[in-house]
Amino acid sequence: MDISNSRIVALGGGTGLSTMLRGLKKYTEHLTAIVTVADDGGGSGMIREDLNLLPPGDIRNCLLALAEAEPLMQKLFQYRFDAGRLKGQSFGNLFLAAMCGISDNFEQAVQRASEVLAVTGRVLPVTECDVNLCARLENGTQVMGESLIPELSRRYARKIKSVFLCPGDAKPLPDCLKAIEEADLIILGPGSLYTSIIPNLLVEGIADAIRTAKAPVVYVSNIMTQCGESDGMSAFDHMQAISQHTGGNVVDYCIANCEEVPEEYIKRYQEELAEPVLPDAERFAEVGVKLITEQLLDTSGGTVRHDYVRLAEVIAALVESL
Repeated sequence: MDISNSRIVALGGGTGLSTMLRGLKKYTEHLTAIVTVADDGGGSGMIREDLNLLPPGDIRNCLLALAEAEPLMQKLFQYRFDAGRLKGQSFGNLFLAAMCGISDNFEQAVQRASEVLAVTGRVLPVTECDVNLCARLENGTQVMGESLIPELSRRYARKIKSVFLCPGDAKPLPDCLKAIEEADLIILGPGSLYTSIIPNLLVEGIADAIRTAKAPVVYVSNIMTQCGESDGMSAFDHMQAISQHTGGNVVDYCIANCEEVPEEYIKRYQEELAEPVLPDAERFAEVGVKLITEQLLDTSGGTVRHDYVRLAEVIAALVESL
């Protein structure tokens, strides 16, 4: 399959999704990012609370990843105020909030922002409903609020058992369902398992659309675990959590890093109670999922993350093989 003509849909949130999109846009213009709107922390949480708007942060990051805007515009949208009442808030979030003020709805505001930034492809909020992410911990405790879930999981030393949305009947944007139906490849992640990827799958109709789509589904595993969210979990465990929340396995391929994380980073991340995500390769064959392991490590920014150029190459090679 020619990737330049392939329609690729990626679901997630946070920095993982936007990083991957930055690499994929070099291969195809037919990209659709479906982004969670359950964030309630940081600058996005401030705007959500003060202006009663959907959180713009993850949307902003994806718009910038797909933008062809000048470097100065990119820098402007990521600028964070360092003093006063706006301390910690980004200009990009405020821009999206202002765009909402002159638009009929959040979806239209994102579309207009895409035009300003000359975005390749589309960025879609998964829903326009005001949703909160909730979690059940292993000890039965229920937590409401995306930003509180990892914190309380750590505090109680109990893993996340499941997550759900409140309200539970949030409707997806019709364009999200259409994009999934018409996709040639569907990608889940990379990103925080319970707070970035799975929230998209909990919106009514999204999991069913993925299950019935003609396109194969790829899960891109994180490189490191996250304290309070995926402690001790392998790539297979991540995929199993997705299956748990979609009523059965929807994944056909899993892309995982096999490059060794340098010892200095192992020690640094141990302070955050994080460790490398191991593939757990043997278990994939048992459920009929093809595991693709590649060297995907990038530590150039002082943190462990995916090499988005290499990750895009692996995804492109997969599409070409279909």
